[in-house]
Amino acid sequence: MKNLKFLILGLSVIVATACKDNKKDNETVQETEVEVIETPEKTATKISVTLAPKSDSDVSGTIHFTQNDDKVTMEGTVTGLEEGKHAIHIHEKADCSAADGTSSGGHWNPTGQPHGAWGDEAGYHKGDIGNLEANANGRATITKTTDEWCIGCGDQTKDILGKAVIVHVGVDDFKSQPSGDAGSRIGCAGIIE
Repeated sequence: MKNLKFLILGLSVIVATACKDNKKDNETVQETEVEVIETPEKTATKISVTLAPKSDSDVSGTIHFTQNDDKVTMEGTVTGLEEGKHAIHIHEKADCSAADGTSSGGHWNPTGQPHGAWGDEAGYHKGDIGNLEANANGRATITKTTDEWCIGCGDQTKDILGKAVIVHVGVDDFKSQPSGDAGSRIGCAGIIE
């Protein structure tokens, strides 16, 4: 019986000690501090350009370019189009002075690639954006995000400053060289800082 009392007393001490150690561990966890690391706010570079009608069209619209970190997003609305698809490209010069828009030069192609659909392994111009689809009211929108453009970074293979946005009367077929057989230029906007 005496041994049983010592055994019960010994177990009680062990249990009490274990509970006390467990309580200390919990207290340690509760006292842990959380460090908040603040990062500087990101700044965006933004440019907006207005499309001017060309080739006796009624095209108008606004295109916005926004750069966040290493990506540029192009968003815009074009009106005055005939219903259906129309090619939209970036051309090599921010010159919209010619009545037919030809003063903007050819497609922007700083890497010397063939004309094609954006992302095509066979090659594509940095200005090969693709096609807009106008609704029955002649309104079309575009949104494109890429890390292959920049705004004012000085890299001639990426910098869109000094270029023009051109909307064509026809569809880009993504294969005819050098411009996708898109037809007349019906809208032009120079990208100038």
